[in-house]
Amino acid sequence: MQKPSESAARLMEMIKKAMDDGQITTLEYDKILMIADEDGHIDQQERSLLSQLQEMISNGSIKRVG
Repeated sequence: MQKPSESAARLMEMIKKAMDDGQITTLEYDKILMIADEDGHIDQQERSLLSQLQEMISNGSIKRVG
């Protein structure tokens, strides 16, 4: 298995925080998107993490807050 990219590791860390908190702020969400796109390319690991985050927001596991 491939080692996660530095940005994927940072995404994972931020998403884990949102999971622990049960919520994500607009600022945190925007920062996650910036991290994913900072190198101009969203790799497979990043895409998967973003998809998982979106699913958790959609199913209410993580709530979007101000």
